[in-house]
Amino acid sequence: MNAIADRSIIHWLIVLAITLVCLAVQGNQEWLATYPEGWVLPVKEALNVGMTWFVNTFGWFFRGVSAILDWPITGARNVLQWLPWSVTLALCTIVAYAASGWKLAVFTAISLFYMVIVGYWAESMNSVALVAISVPLAILVGFFFGVWGFFSSRAERIIMPTLDVLQTVPAFAYLLPILLLFGFGPVVGLIASVLFSFPPMVRNTILGLRRVPSEIIESGIMSGATKSQLFWQIQIPTAQRQILLGVNQATMASLSMIIIASIIGGTNDIGWEVLSTMRKARFGESLLAGIVIALIAMVLDRITAGLASKETAEMSADTPFAERYRYWILAAGVTVVLLVAVQVVPILKAWPEAWEVYPAQPMNDAINYIIVNYKNAITTIKTLSFFYVMLPTKVGFQGTISPYSWGFELTNELVIAYAVLIAGLVAAAWYRWSVRAAVMIAFAGVIFYFGLTKIPWPALLAMFTLMASQIGGRNLAIGTLLGLGFLVVTGVWPQAMLSVYLCGIAVAIAFCIGTTIGIWAAHSSRVSAFIRPINDTLQTMPLFVILIPIVMLFKIGEFTALIAIVAYSFVPAIRYSEHGLRNLPAHVIEAAEAMGCTKWQLLLQVKLPLALPVIMLGLNQTIMYGIGMLVIAAVVGTNGLGQQVYIGLGNGDFGVGMIAGLGMAIIAIIADRLTQTWSKSRQKAYGLA
Repeated sequence: MNAIADRSIIHWLIVLAITLVCLAVQGNQEWLATYPEGWVLPVKEALNVGMTWFVNTFGWFFRGVSAILDWPITGARNVLQWLPWSVTLALCTIVAYAASGWKLAVFTAISLFYMVIVGYWAESMNSVALVAISVPLAILVGFFFGVWGFFSSRAERIIMPTLDVLQTVPAFAYLLPILLLFGFGPVVGLIASVLFSFPPMVRNTILGLRRVPSEIIESGIMSGATKSQLFWQIQIPTAQRQILLGVNQATMASLSMIIIASIIGGTNDIGWEVLSTMRKARFGESLLAGIVIALIAMVLDRITAGLASKETAEMSADTPFAERYRYWILAAGVTVVLLVAVQVVPILKAWPEAWEVYPAQPMNDAINYIIVNYKNAITTIKTLSFFYVMLPTKVGFQGTISPYSWGFELTNELVIAYAVLIAGLVAAAWYRWSVRAAVMIAFAGVIFYFGLTKIPWPALLAMFTLMASQIGGRNLAIGTLLGLGFLVVTGVWPQAMLSVYLCGIAVAIAFCIGTTIGIWAAHSSRVSAFIRPINDTLQTMPLFVILIPIVMLFKIGEFTALIAIVAYSFVPAIRYSEHGLRNLPAHVIEAAEAMGCTKWQLLLQVKLPLALPVIMLGLNQTIMYGIGMLVIAAVVGTNGLGQQVYIGLGNGDFGVGMIAGLGMAIIAIIADRLTQTWSKSRQKAYGLA
């Protein structure tokens, strides 16, 4: 073990030496600082040529599919618009009651009534129509590929990496090929929703079928069941709960695409309402519409989750018809009664416009009040964060410290003092902790002095590859090297490092905030109950809506993008840290308390170490959310890969957009593999695997 540790330290010292050499000679060797344009592989051009040929050859087929899929969308929209709001509200309330009881029924009724009184009922039903078609399609496609992957290991080896790419490539990156193939209209939004939402169904189908106990399968075989009977009558019912969780996740993923679908579909739905008011920087109007999407998401989430966890009551053959189909009978009866009632009471069919409650203007006034009265405080926060945290991380102390930014020059004396400080920290870490900690501090000192975007690309490539090797072994190291190498040879390395810099700071802040709140919530049921609806709202609220108040407060720029990413990505850290701390082995906690541990000792020395693997999964998801927000944040002034995706979409350049999208997927997949592998190693170390 010591030999392995010593070899690891030697490897890091070699990489540190390579980094210092590259920094010393990059002034004379420009290729170290900037990858030469002449070395860039023509991947972008090849992608454009290939896409042009594919559209010219098979475009007629996809346009035909688009025409066919337009029928069910139009039909669903017409039905939902024809039904009186009272009938739809009543039916949804009954479904909610059947799924999870009276509390969810009340929440569902209030949520749908909100859509009525703010005047967004018609737009909401248009959005629900899209979800009503996209979700079943996603479920069917996901179920098919899930079953195929379960029965064929060869198919699974192809399916799983494909799902990784589909879930990590930004939706904007594959909007352009969808537009080229299917044309402009609501069907394009439908296809985008299906592509984004079927992967969770695939994963849960495979997982559910794998978790079917072997003794149940053996019992079915011994009973003489055929392969078909074994699958449909034994394996599928046993895996039903996990598969229904896949339905839940596919539904939520489809809802998250509503705004994107509106951009390319151009329909009068709630997503378009959010988008149009956002473009006018009308915070109140946009928030009111965004709340509709959040409520639809929460209602569908609770209903599908309730159905997934609900124990199915066994009914015998002599169960009365009315008992067996009580909810269907109730729904039919309520529908008939209300359809008759709307002929007498018109308000049950169409809510009067004079009765609508639309508090958008007071909300806009509140934001303006904050901007006017707290301008100095807002400017101070932005300035301190940008000049003392963001800029040093980006271009280093060498490029940041000046009379304009910090109030003084970076003189030779200060450089020597910085070097002495880092050397002292390295020595202290070596003495107090380990050589590995000392090496890490040395690397951090080099990065903060020169800046992440100023470190030569070969040095960063070596750092990330060595990190992957030590966390996950040779295969992960090779995958990391190939993935990052793709970013280098396609010429998007500078943009990738800008994205890593911004996302890295945002994830660090979001993880610290989220974990702190999660620890608090784990020890207080009142805090947990208070924070849960806030988490739900932040995760289901359209990302564009989150941007509006931030842009109004802090204007366009990288700091605004940072705040937006933090606001969107700190929720998983809360959820996972609370879950990890609430689900620790009870006997371990009791033993620690019996030994006389104080509350702080119990938290720091027992609970947090045991919950660390789960908390690290929260870090994993925080990173995924942060990367997902990068494309949206590009709207407010970032220049990373997210901006390249928009450039490709705006110019109709498939190659540019797809390379940038794949670049973001590569970063996300590498981060995912690193954090998951480290988390599994911690689980084994604590005996929790």
